[in-house]
Amino acid sequence: MPDTVTCSGYCSACGHVHVLRAGEALAPAYELIGRLREKGRIDLDVPEAEVDPRFSVDYLNGPARGQMFGVLAYRDAQGLAGVLKAFSCQYNASWLVPGWVPPVVDVEAFASVHDPVERRIKALGREIDALPQDDSGRLALKQERKTLAQRNMKELHALYQLRNFRGLTSPMSEAFLGAGGLPTGTGDCCAPKLLQYAALHGLTPTGLVEFYWGRENSSGTRIQGEFYPACAERCAPILGFMLCGLDEDDRSSCDSHVTTDKR
Repeated sequence: MPDTVTCSGYCSACGHVHVLRAGEALAPAYELIGRLREKGRIDLDVPEAEVDPRFSVDYLNGPARGQMFGVLAYRDAQGLAGVLKAFSCQYNASWLVPGWVPPVVDVEAFASVHDPVERRIKALGREIDALPQDDSGRLALKQERKTLAQRNMKELHALYQLRNFRGLTSPMSEAFLGAGGLPTGTGDCCAPKLLQYAALHGLTPTGLVEFYWGRENSSGTRIQGEFYPACAERCAPILGFMLCGLDEDDRSSCDSHVTTDKR
């Protein structure tokens, strides 16, 4: 059952669908589930004296509900096996937790673009709330807030530069193959985080799985301890590009919109 859970996607650059199955990641995923259950926190790699209460799994059992977690097994350049782990998006407002891979986006760059605009959006909200419902100024303020939020989202998405296993880099907006704009949270799920880290550090994935941990979501589609494939709306449209290069028989040249990054 779990071995049929895959992360996959079509790559327009090489014309192939790339698939990464559970493989060697399944056993360490079960081990991680056991550690979460035993420790009751996600900062598993720090001494007890340095435990941060923000990283308790109690966060996942409250109003925030649960969250997706991912495990990637890999072989390094010397053939040695290893394991990476990731959580989706932020954990209790934190991007970075010891022992977990970082986000795709640079945290400081993200904050420098996001935080000033977020403060302005909140200020506009207060101004709107202070006006009477029939005040003509409300509409103009609401439009300003909407325009500001949309522009900021585009600026944030521009910070995401995806790397694949050919050593190629693409802006996420160009690698994304879905219809319409990028959904909120694109690039912040477990699979993109894990694949980005592996590609940047010369690691070859040998399996990847994602499971849900915490309070069941409101729609009942996520249950604690269950495995799920990478999401169709945010992940699949970029995973084709990100997985490209893992298959030895898929070495055809890529589209000109993708550039080789020698860093």
